[in-house]
Amino acid sequence: MRVLIVDDHPIVISGCRALLAGDADIEVSEASDGETGFDAYVALAPDVAVIDINLPGLSGFELTRRILRRDPAARIVIFSMNDDPAFAARAIEAGARGYIAKNDDPLLFVAALRQVAGGGDYLPADLARKLAFSRPGDLLAQLSARELEILRLIAAGDTMAAIADTLNLSYKTVANNCTALKHKLRAKSSMDLMRLAIETLNPQA
Repeated sequence: MRVLIVDDHPIVISGCRALLAGDADIEVSEASDGETGFDAYVALAPDVAVIDINLPGLSGFELTRRILRRDPAARIVIFSMNDDPAFAARAIEAGARGYIAKNDDPLLFVAALRQVAGGGDYLPADLARKLAFSRPGDLLAQLSARELEILRLIAAGDTMAAIADTLNLSYKTVANNCTALKHKLRAKSSMDLMRLAIETLNPQA
């Protein structure tokens, strides 16, 4: 089983390699950002790709969509520090076949990858339960995958122009999404939206 791990934290990469090292039939490759992750996927054609949401520049959601445009049969697992069910829902919306929070039981990691690589889907039981019973009024649950990406970049301190460049969108599209975010999150100003973004998300995850 060929596994591609796309994560910008060397410790996470090392941890994943350690978890997979006991299985002689698993071959691991890695990339540290979205652009090199895409190139690695095209070059290696892995059986499953493990992608962090909060990559430098191109987010895990956008990388997932880009890979699926290239290879609709791609098997992708989103790997994130955030165990909010809204993120799992948006990962599935983007086309991922699995979602693993980095604080999940490490013993489930290999089983999850094998399940997805074999054509199945994977969500940890507690996250699936949260997702099933998430309330429509939850703030993050109201956001689209694109809005979550923009909120992440706002939390990281990016300007609207920088966000437009990163996501390959027009400035107007980003501005319109920011207006929608202010409305959904009840932010009174751009500074208030940044504060809410930082409080809601962990841009270092």
